[in-house]
Amino acid sequence: MIEAIRLHRSIRSYRPDQIKPDLLDQVLHAATRASTTGNMQVYSIVVTQEPDLKKQLWEAHFKQDMVLQAPVHLTFCADFNRFTQWCHLRDANPGYDNFLSFLTAAIDALLAAQNAALEAEELGLGICYLGTATWMADRIISILDLPELVVPVAAMVLGYPDEDPPLTDRLPLDGVVHREKYHRYQAGDIDRIYGEKEMLESTRELLKINQKKTLAQVFTDNRYTKADNRHFSKAFLDVLTRQGFMNHPDDS
Repeated sequence: MIEAIRLHRSIRSYRPDQIKPDLLDQVLHAATRASTTGNMQVYSIVVTQEPDLKKQLWEAHFKQDMVLQAPVHLTFCADFNRFTQWCHLRDANPGYDNFLSFLTAAIDALLAAQNAALEAEELGLGICYLGTATWMADRIISILDLPELVVPVAAMVLGYPDEDPPLTDRLPLDGVVHREKYHRYQAGDIDRIYGEKEMLESTRELLKINQKKTLAQVFTDNRYTKADNRHFSKAFLDVLTRQGFMNHPDDS
């Protein structure tokens, strides 16, 4: 497992080979062994393999071809629906229709997702997370028929790799680890932390393709723009409201 962690690669090209049910169940069982708040397991995993549904998800995920290529699509959802129903049926009064409860459930779901990813790679499968799960949450809710108090927070494709990409660069350890207290970054720290990334050949190629002077501009102007972030942020907050997670009455 340690080796799988260190050799993680995002796989975007897959062979058509199907995953045997018992192998898929191993991945799903690993997901359920993740840490969880209060042992509530307030998440759900939607396994999608049916071609028509996968095509709909492909469209929702900005038509990324790996969604169609990979035999399995997993959607990890923050889910207080099941737990709330259980409380009602056991004469308990649940209060999980608020943002903090959503965040609790989202953390549970993301921990389960990472366990699934690690187990899949240990078994020789490839995975790739789909960041569009939250951007297109409203559409995914419709496709998967998600009820109240259930919101998608992560998605991944799963299958046998048809490529062997190089390891993606990472920031140095002292770029993300703070000893004892948070270390406030100075300009020199930023230059050092991002310096190696900025000097990569792949970075120079990105600058050429995107016609930008700095790598930071590729992120702010092309990949994750202010306009897009604000638009999809509002859309996601609307989803949380419609799914019942934003009940914050003023009791003062």
